[in-house]
Amino acid sequence: MATTDVETLARTRLRSLRSTLGYSLEELAERTHLSPSTISRIETGKRTLGLDVLVPLAQALGVSLDALFERPGDEDVVIRPSPHSSGGQTTWPLSRPDGRTVAIKVRLEPTSAAPTQQVHAGHDWFVVIEGRVLLHLGDREIEVETGEAAEFSTMTPHAISAIDGPAEVVMIFDREGQRAHVHQ
Repeated sequence: MATTDVETLARTRLRSLRSTLGYSLEELAERTHLSPSTISRIETGKRTLGLDVLVPLAQALGVSLDALFERPGDEDVVIRPSPHSSGGQTTWPLSRPDGRTVAIKVRLEPTSAAPTQQVHAGHDWFVVIEGRVLLHLGDREIEVETGEAAEFSTMTPHAISAIDGPAEVVMIFDREGQRAHVHQ
């Protein structure tokens, strides 16, 4: 692959990821501390690709630098998630950035602080694959054990937290739910 082909691939992937995740240039600029015009020039080929811009863009979009430059291979079938940590949780994207629904694996660390409940349009579904979690659903607190699943309307204030030790869950939701959960 020629250098220009590799750069074109990376620029196309950056724009596609931004669009799929629903970020405007301004929103992505805020997350990366780059200007909206810089991001636009990167996407359109009017600015060179350098690590100074690629690293913050990849981090904000939840992909590795390798993913921006990989030649097409078996990625149309196999998803190789990269972990992203923030606060007391680590997430792994388990679905393609251009799908209608989002699947992520989340590892929650126990914390003494009460989680902040969120409200947004949509529905959430998760299954606990390790440990136990406490689903905070408005005034209710519901324990969900390993192997159990929960499904609920996200118009009810909600949050989840680990009980007694680390817990891992797989969550599935639509793009609106993804924006609410992953981008706050």
